[in-house]
Amino acid sequence: MRTDAHIDALDTAGKALLDAAATAGPDAEVPTCPGWRVRDLLRHTTMVHRWATAFVAEGHTSYHPDGGEPDLDGDALLSYVRDGHARLVSALREAPADLECWTFLPAPSPLAFWARRQAHETTVHRADAESALAAGPGPVDPRLAADGINELLRAMHGRDRSRVRTPEPRTLRVRATNTGDVWTVRLSPEAPRTRTDDEGPADCELSGPADLLYLTLWNRLPQEAVTVTGDASLARLWRENSAITWS
Repeated sequence: MRTDAHIDALDTAGKALLDAAATAGPDAEVPTCPGWRVRDLLRHTTMVHRWATAFVAEGHTSYHPDGGEPDLDGDALLSYVRDGHARLVSALREAPADLECWTFLPAPSPLAFWARRQAHETTVHRADAESALAAGPGPVDPRLAADGINELLRAMHGRDRSRVRTPEPRTLRVRATNTGDVWTVRLSPEAPRTRTDDEGPADCELSGPADLLYLTLWNRLPQEAVTVTGDASLARLWRENSAITWS
């Protein structure tokens, strides 16, 4: 996806997140984030948005700590989140193509990194906010979902900090039935290594529409939302060890 498409996705997801949060109310439980209520989700999301904005707008070339979560609630919190989201979108849209700043995943450029990462950060948290509503998380654009699976498998879990490991080599395949995208994840005692092909046998395969796979791999939907074939213990291994936490 192009950087401008990621920024548009960030814009859309942030507004939908705010709409869902306003409808649910700050005290509503967030089923996809056990122990959180909507106010916790909003405080976390705006902290991340403002942290990301600082790199883009201020050009920090080394790690810069976040500013902490705001001690706000109700309408004041919604307004603060809305402002932080708008600032991030504006910073990305106004940033030069040759922006130099700190990043933490491989990307064609720092601008491309922050646009993509915040598009998916916000899309996942949009699903969290919508999980507080009776209808549950809404659909994700298939192209965005496939891009997010690629980021999750090849970048997020390509890092040494990934806890998705097996004592012996195993293979997990992920197949998006509506976009044609396929990922082959090689598991071992080391960090996973993922290719975009379906070469060779797989011990387990997860298949389904890209958006259901995306939310399932991010542990926002139960694995019953997709089709699991082969050794289901690898699907359980993913669910139990793949969580990405803020640190």
